[in-house]
Amino acid sequence: MADPFEIFLAAPPGLETLLAEEAASVGLPSPRPVPGGVVLTGGWPDVWRANLRLRGASRVLARIASFRALHLAQLDKRAHKVPWTETLHPGTAVRLDVTTRASRIYHAGAARERIGQALTDALGVPPGDAPDAITLKVRIDDDLCTISLDTSGEPLHRRGHKQEVNAAPLRESLAALFLRAAGFAGTEPVLDPMCGSGTFPIEAAEIAAGLAPGRTRSFAFERLVPFDPVAWAALKAGAGARATPLRFHGSDRDAGAVAMSRANAARAGVSDLASFAQTPISALARPEGPAGLVITNPPYGTRLGDAKELRPLYAALGEAMRARFRGWRVAVLTADPALAQATGLPFAPPGPFVPHGGLKVRLWQTGRL
Repeated sequence: MADPFEIFLAAPPGLETLLAEEAASVGLPSPRPVPGGVVLTGGWPDVWRANLRLRGASRVLARIASFRALHLAQLDKRAHKVPWTETLHPGTAVRLDVTTRASRIYHAGAARERIGQALTDALGVPPGDAPDAITLKVRIDDDLCTISLDTSGEPLHRRGHKQEVNAAPLRESLAALFLRAAGFAGTEPVLDPMCGSGTFPIEAAEIAAGLAPGRTRSFAFERLVPFDPVAWAALKAGAGARATPLRFHGSDRDAGAVAMSRANAARAGVSDLASFAQTPISALARPEGPAGLVITNPPYGTRLGDAKELRPLYAALGEAMRARFRGWRVAVLTADPALAQATGLPFAPPGPFVPHGGLKVRLWQTGRL
């Protein structure tokens, strides 16, 4: 695997271009958005960097083999020619995920048997579902078999800091991409007036401080043959924090949400940058300092209450923004256009639909009020 290979960065549908922008910003070579993610050509250090530095990706896949297979015998033969031990140590537990689409090999179970036997012959152990197994994804699409290693392990939104969550939590990876969509680049304050478990303020504080999202967690690639612990340590050492004068704010009417936000901020190491207060929307006050971004993920109605009952909440948000947040931008994430319109804020046309918690949500943004 010394030669460059294809790397796939998984992203929520609708946000691929934003992830490509982020990938370029952290130095990954020529990232290109495609449906469901971003592709680039690179080497193992790029895989490590992507896992360490990318906030918006959900997984990083390394394409280790690709070939045509028109029937099972051909799949068997070519799977046995894959140099498995160049990436996987003998005895490694592997979880095998096989899907087929629009191919002459249409039975995923039969394909799994052939790939599984090739793995068993190479590694000495059959694929299984051990808790520490490395996932191998096999996709047979239009007779093209593509084999990828999941180099992340746990999904990348699991930074290891947000151990306490409320109802309908927003994933950190989604929050990071929505912050980017709202124009946040770490150079202005951020306020979330319905902060839940604190995801937006904590993510914004980490971005401003230059903290790598993967700084405290482990990854599946650390158990692969190409892993270089010395180079990895140097890469992590070069991703240290920087000082920032900015402060980030969250508030919520629920005392439990405020408590969990503070605990999550402490685990993330940004307690000195992110503050949280129990405050209803009607009492929301503009923080001291420069204008910035108000961004929030309020209840939508579908899961947390009837949408009609939520309109006064959205109206109160809009009233507070107009009255006390002159010069600030506002971004609201919601699944219901009527709720966005209930704020009375001058939103531009909303962003793309993005899957979140079984719904399709969009980000509604204003210019500076």
